[in-house]
Amino acid sequence: MSSKYFKGTATAMLLLSTVAITPVLAAETPVAATGDFSLTVLHTNDTHANLKTTAERAALVKKLKEDHPYNVLLDAGDVFSGTLYFNEFLGKADLAVMNYLGYDAMTFGNHEFDLGLSSEGHKALADFIKGAKFPFVSSNVDFTADGLFDGLQSRTIEADAKDGNIYNGIIKEINGEKVGIFGLTTEETVAIASPEKIVFTNYIVEAKAAVAAFEKAGVNKIIALTHIGYDDSDKIDNDLLLAKNVPGIDIIVGGHTHVKLDEPVVLNKDTEPVVIVQANEYNKFLGQLDVTFDEKGVIKDYSGVLHAVGGENAATDAAAAELLKPFTAKVDATTEKQIGATADVFLSGLRDMSEDSKALIGGVRAGESNLGNLITDGMLKKSKEIDPETVIAFQNGGGIRTSIQQGPITYGQVLTVLPFGNPLAIIELSGSELKETFEHAVKEYPKESGGFLHVSGMQVIFDGEAEAGKRIISLNIDGQEIEANKMYKAATNVFTARGGDGFEALGKAYEEGRVSEPGFSDWENLADHLKSVGTLNTGIEGRILAKVPYTDLAYNSKSYKYVSDLYYRGVVNGTDATFAPQKEMTRAQAASWIVRSLDLKADGTAPFSDISDYAADTQAEIAAAYENGLVKGVDGKFNPSENVTRAQFALMLERAFTAYTGEAYKASTAAPYSDFGNYDAEAVNAISMLHELGIASGSDGKFMPTRSTSREQAAKIVSNFIYNIKQVKKAE
Repeated sequence: MSSKYFKGTATAMLLLSTVAITPVLAAETPVAATGDFSLTVLHTNDTHANLKTTAERAALVKKLKEDHPYNVLLDAGDVFSGTLYFNEFLGKADLAVMNYLGYDAMTFGNHEFDLGLSSEGHKALADFIKGAKFPFVSSNVDFTADGLFDGLQSRTIEADAKDGNIYNGIIKEINGEKVGIFGLTTEETVAIASPEKIVFTNYIVEAKAAVAAFEKAGVNKIIALTHIGYDDSDKIDNDLLLAKNVPGIDIIVGGHTHVKLDEPVVLNKDTEPVVIVQANEYNKFLGQLDVTFDEKGVIKDYSGVLHAVGGENAATDAAAAELLKPFTAKVDATTEKQIGATADVFLSGLRDMSEDSKALIGGVRAGESNLGNLITDGMLKKSKEIDPETVIAFQNGGGIRTSIQQGPITYGQVLTVLPFGNPLAIIELSGSELKETFEHAVKEYPKESGGFLHVSGMQVIFDGEAEAGKRIISLNIDGQEIEANKMYKAATNVFTARGGDGFEALGKAYEEGRVSEPGFSDWENLADHLKSVGTLNTGIEGRILAKVPYTDLAYNSKSYKYVSDLYYRGVVNGTDATFAPQKEMTRAQAASWIVRSLDLKADGTAPFSDISDYAADTQAEIAAAYENGLVKGVDGKFNPSENVTRAQFALMLERAFTAYTGEAYKASTAAPYSDFGNYDAEAVNAISMLHELGIASGSDGKFMPTRSTSREQAAKIVSNFIYNIKQVKKAE
C-alpha cells in the first residue's frame, strides 16, 4: 500500500509498542516502482503434523514455484501437535519437510507452545527454530524470559534475515521489489496452551508498529502472517479486525480457526484493498494467492485458489517420499503396537456433532461419552495412588481429539486421542469453586465447547435451558451433595488446572498454590487404565444429565439420559408435563422420531388413506418417512395408531441407515436370537444391525420381535441409533 500513512504516525506507533522495534535499516524515502509488480503467495496453516501426503504436497509446491517464479512460501502456525509424527519426533519430521520445500517464513501458532509444562519445557520448539532453514516472524511474542531461546530472537525488522532466528518482521527482495512480512500469534495462547515464561502483547499495537517500521525502511508491500483466526472472538483478536484497524497491510495469510477460504476475502476493495486468505487444516490444501501491485504498492488485481493435496492420480515427489520414510517407519511401528486392551464397543471421541445448536449424544464437547468416562476414571485412579484424598476427576472435552474403534487398542490410537502429553494435576477446590467451574463447563450447552467437562467420581445435573451461570442443579459426590465451604481434591490435567478454556476459579486456585503437579502424561494414564480394565464394553452411564421437564422421569431412571438427548435435539418435545415412559409407541410416533432425528423432509404427501386425521406436522413426517423409504404401508394404509413392534422399529431404522448413508447395512452375521420365526431376511438383517451396533439388545437369547416398543425403550434405541449413525459418512 501507499507509504503515505507513515507521515506523522510512525513515531507514535513505535512508542505504542510494548516492546520497541528497532529497524536495522536507515530510513529511506520509498522509491516508486516503474510499473506493476506481480507476486504469488503459497501458504499453509494448522498442518498439525499431518505428513502422510508429503510426497504429493512437495510435487505441488515444486510445480507452482516453477510456474510462478516470483513467490513466497509461508506457514501461519500450528505445525506442532496432532499425530504420531509429532509425538514421536516433536517437530523434527515436520521441519525436515518444511526445509525440503523451501519455506520463506513461519509464524507461531498456539500449539507450538503446548510443551511448556513438560520436563524439558520448550526445548523441542527451540530445537525446531534452530534447525529451520528459514526465519520466523513474530512481532507480538517475547521469548526473552525463557533461556532456551537465548540468542534466537531479535526485536527488529530485518532485511538480511538469518535462518533459524526470530524477527518481528523480515524484508524479502523479489524481482527487485521489497516485500515486508511480519507475524502475529493469538494472545489467547496463554489460556489454551502452556507458554509459561513467554509473553504475548497486543496484536493491534504491534501490527501498527511493524507497518510503520516497514514503511520507514521503504517497504510498501506488506504481508501479515497471522495465527489469530479469521473470525475468532472480537474480544481477543482476529484477522478481520486486524484488517480494519491497521492501515498499511496488503495481505493477511491466516491460521488458527482452520477456515477454508475457497476465495480470498477482500476488505476496502475500492480504496486500498486488504486480501485475507486461509487454507483450512491438516495439509489438506495448499493455498495460492496471486496479486498485482501498482507502482504505489496498492493491490490492483488478485486471485486465489486452494489446491487439494493428494487424491487420485496426484503427482508425487520421489525425494520427498524418501525423506519421510524413516519417520513413517517409526510412526507405523508405534501405531501398531497393542497396549493389551480390547474395545468391544466404539469409544466415542466424536466432535463437531452439533446441528442447529442441538447436542448429540457422544459428542465430547457437549455430552457424556464412554471414552471421556474412561479417561477420567484412569485419571482418578492414578491420582488416588498419589493422594488418596482425591475424590473426583474431570477432563476438558476439547482435549479429547478422536475416537477408538472396536478391536484391540494400540498405542497409536491412545496417543491420537490425547496427543498433547498433558500431565496430571491435583487441585484443591471449595464446593463453591466446583460449582463455578461446572457452571462454566455447561454455559454453552447445547452448543459444543472445548471446556465441556467429563467427570469421574461425581454426577452433574444441570438445566440446559436456564440462564448461563445458573444452570447447575446438582453436583453429587459419593451420594452426597457438595457443600459450598467444604474443600475437595480433584484430578485434572495441568492445562485445565491452570485455568485453560477460561476456567477462572481453577486459575485462581493455581495462582494460590493449591495445585500439585505429580507428572504422568494423560495418554500414559489412559493406556494404563485401559490395560487394567482389559475388555471395554460400557456405554454412557448418566454421569452428566441435562434436565428435561417431565415429572414422571427420575434422574436415576435408566432412560433419563436418552430422553434428555432426544429432548435437546428436538426429537421429543416439552409441551407435555409427562413423558409416559411405559406407554407403547405407535407407528406414527416411531416414524416421527426417526424423521426428526435425521431431519428428513418430504417433497409431497404420503399415499396413505388413514393419516388425514393427524396433525399436519405428523402427516408431513410420515410423508418424509415414506419418501425416504423408511415405511411402506399395506394396502394403501399406514396404520399410524397401531403399536410399533420391535421388528417394525428395527426395519425403519435399517432403512433410515440406508437413507442416511446411501448404502444398505449388511450385518456380518445373524444376531444370536432364537425367536426369529418366519421373519424374512430383511427383518433378520435389521434386527442383526441393532444387535451388531449395540443399538438394541434382547434378553435370554430372544429379541421378542412381535412385542410392542415402550417410549423409554424407543428413546434408548433412537438415541443409540443417532450415536452410531454419526460414525459413518452421510450420503452426499
